[in-house]
Amino acid sequence: MTTFVVSHNLQINSEFTPPFSGEALASGLVSSSTILKSAVALNHSHWLVRIDSELSPKNMAIELVKAWKIFRLDQGHSVDHSWIALGGRKDSAAMTSSAPLQQGYWGVDVVECTNPDAFLESINWDALKAGRPEESVFEYRG
Repeated sequence: MTTFVVSHNLQINSEFTPPFSGEALASGLVSSSTILKSAVALNHSHWLVRIDSELSPKNMAIELVKAWKIFRLDQGHSVDHSWIALGGRKDSAAMTSSAPLQQGYWGVDVVECTNPDAFLESINWDALKAGRPEESVFEYRG
């Protein structure tokens, strides 16, 4: 079982690409995907949604971005920009049992931006992932 705990990094300031609430995103992802069957809105300042699936992390990232784009289109929003899903597996124990991101879960940041290379450079992505085992981090551009 793969569990994603998802945040949204909206780097576009446009009325045609508004942010989503966790509730809207959870229902929108499930309704926009034939593969994602369950998404739960989270009551957290950073993490919006938890998704569980039998997919591998890479395939789940692909489906997540695909469903997110479909949901945006269904809402009449713009999808004329770049998308990145950045994921890291939590390999240490969570601070509390109620924390959304538990050991073994994947923290996934879905980024909507106009220039993915500039965004990744701004967060020093290469250095962030260099300190992690290859199998515990991913980047998907969709």
